[in-house]
Amino acid sequence: MVAVVSVAVAVPAVVWAFSGVRLVADPSALGRVELEPFAGSLVSVDARRADGRSVPLVVSHGRLTPRGQVASGERISVSVVVRRPGWASWALGSERHESLTVRTPVATVANRWVRVSRGARVPVRFDAPVDRVSLAGALVAGRTVTLPRRAAAGSVSVAAAARPWERLGAPVRVTWFPLVPRPVVLASPRPRARMAPSTPIRLTFSQPVSRVLGGKEPTLLPALAGRWVTVDDHTLVFRPSGSGAPFDTQLVVRFPVALLVAGATGANAQTTRSLRLSIAPASFLRLQQLLAQEGYLPLDWAPTGRVAQDTMRSELAAAVDAPAGQFRWRFPNTPHELQALWKPGTPNEITRGAVMMFQHDHQLAVDGIAGPKVWHAALADAVAGKRRATGYSYVYVHRNLPQLLTLWHNGRVVLTSPGNTGVPAAPTALGTWPVFEHIPVGRMSGTNPDGSHYNDPGIRWISYFHGGEALHAFNRASFGTPQSLGCVELPLAAAATLWPYTPIGTLVTIEN
Repeated sequence: MVAVVSVAVAVPAVVWAFSGVRLVADPSALGRVELEPFAGSLVSVDARRADGRSVPLVVSHGRLTPRGQVASGERISVSVVVRRPGWASWALGSERHESLTVRTPVATVANRWVRVSRGARVPVRFDAPVDRVSLAGALVAGRTVTLPRRAAAGSVSVAAAARPWERLGAPVRVTWFPLVPRPVVLASPRPRARMAPSTPIRLTFSQPVSRVLGGKEPTLLPALAGRWVTVDDHTLVFRPSGSGAPFDTQLVVRFPVALLVAGATGANAQTTRSLRLSIAPASFLRLQQLLAQEGYLPLDWAPTGRVAQDTMRSELAAAVDAPAGQFRWRFPNTPHELQALWKPGTPNEITRGAVMMFQHDHQLAVDGIAGPKVWHAALADAVAGKRRATGYSYVYVHRNLPQLLTLWHNGRVVLTSPGNTGVPAAPTALGTWPVFEHIPVGRMSGTNPDGSHYNDPGIRWISYFHGGEALHAFNRASFGTPQSLGCVELPLAAAATLWPYTPIGTLVTIEN
């Protein structure tokens, strides 16, 4: 009786011991299900990502292979259902369920900094066999990938997949240097290349930074706001802050020791203690785009593509490389005289007047030149989303008889008034100019055509636009004929109406 009981207990124990299910590694598949002798038959396999989404599988001879691509290093939960043989199900149940978690293989770059002989190809080693990489022309052989022939020094991002059913993993930067005794530094941007004012400066060394620089940091001339950041053992990055370096200038990086500086284009490395970089000039087209966006032009501008978030870094990049977009007139009845002055991407009086108006509004010296202070203020306004709200005015004067002045503002004619231009001996010049001085009352003096002098105090509502020529009030018996010494004289009431619409930068056209 005791023996019968012992056998009855032992049989299920043996069956249990040899009915296990294991998921083991496989050189080509996600994994392999191994069934022990008494396990039975595999009924179903269900694979799920961490977010619960299903991973369709192909099951063949116990191997589990994803039908579509999955990420490298991704954790996948696998549920296995096994049906036991009928003779064992009475003791252990008809099915056995196992849940296992696997991680898809990852191939990691083992040599991120490589030194190669002249003319040799660059070998990149991985810590596991690689199925493919992101670089066209690369040769894949087990754990080694040979890059296509490239410059003597350079850097490239390499992404790899360990299995055919994996997506390429996160890219890793690999940098190579010429095989020389002295330490080499590779700069990005490369020497002599033009960069945006806020572009980070990346210095990658052939040896660890601490060994090459001895704990010291490079210095910049001229000095810039920002800081050096240690990215890894071999790499320093300077991240400018604020508005970065001035446009169209030279920036010098000085090293505490002499190094071989290699260009990313493969130019011969040179021993030096400094590296010279070029800051690109600002784009005149981008200046016009900003002035339009900020309400200083009679045109609006809108980008045609996706717009980056308004930050100082993105605006500085756009200032060098103007984004694609389209200008359009803000008002359908813009005078043809004003439209004829507009040239996108080219200096013109509309842009000059807008710059002068911008300078005046921002308490800057008014010279019509977009220097560093104008750019800094315009970029800051762009980031802040500021826009001038007082509208756009334009004045045009017909010199033919009867002489008339027209004030156009925000799409409508505000004023039409007879006016007096210069006599034949002192004619008012033809052309277009921006108002450069705007005063409510002042003294006007000068020389008459006969050589005598005049000195008239108390002249009201003056807007100078070309040398000594101005729009202003003057007491005359009649208006509409040449009577002045070059100015455009108006009746007092008309001049008082006109003056608030002609701040500094307003364009005035004199035409026949």
